[in-house]
Amino acid sequence: MSKILSSKILGNGKPLIILHGLFGMHQNWLFFGKEISKHFQTHLVDLRNHGDSFHHKDHNYNLMSKDIFNYLNFHGIKNVNIIGHSMGGKVAMFFATNYSEFVNKLVIVDISPKYYHSEHQNIVNALIDLKKTNITSRIQADDRLKKFNIEIKIRQFLLKNLIRYNEQFKLKLNINSISKNIKYISSNLPNDQKFFKQTLFLKGANSDYIRKNDLELIKFHFPNSNIIEVKNSSHWIHFENPSEFYFLVHSFLIKK
Repeated sequence: MSKILSSKILGNGKPLIILHGLFGMHQNWLFFGKEISKHFQTHLVDLRNHGDSFHHKDHNYNLMSKDIFNYLNFHGIKNVNIIGHSMGGKVAMFFATNYSEFVNKLVIVDISPKYYHSEHQNIVNALIDLKKTNITSRIQADDRLKKFNIEIKIRQFLLKNLIRYNEQFKLKLNINSISKNIKYISSNLPNDQKFFKQTLFLKGANSDYIRKNDLELIKFHFPNSNIIEVKNSSHWIHFENPSEFYFLVHSFLIKK
């Protein structure tokens, strides 16, 4: 029997799935999830090797899109809107192009279908160091991350992965699998995969994850897409400009 992803489900109505980014978890989307759940049954999902979901030695987009397929079947969902941020956006792209009959509308947050040269190795190394260290406080964990010259905003984000276990803190995410599979997390969407239904790409105005020369590629894979730049935001649009993010996403999802 297939393992089913862990999630927090809020509200009632048409199903909406939200997929977090690399090193994240469903709690990163709780504020937005509570707001949007006034209009949709909102599923805040933990992807494999993250949050409360199962750990596995393999981690790639085909497997993660199959995880979403299994999740929908388990919950009896036949048609869904999907929001995906960063790595979660790539999962959403792979799922929508492989299982388009399940998807109504798609929102992709600050990620392109292209291949990305990994910029995460330093964070991976820092988290491996944390895993090997006897951590007894969050202050100690933060001090370890500082040694890798990780800025405070990212450190605070990463520290959400710590969970107390007896007298120590452990990482919830499976950093060994992520480290082993980091090249697959950078993968591009294959050239033969397209999604023809309504899609909204949101780009952080201060982020370089989506560049001007990506626009043609986005339109190639998602012909029925719009791309909107969100002011006063970088990669974490939903956190840095929550009101504008909510307005754009809600307006798109309710539009006939």
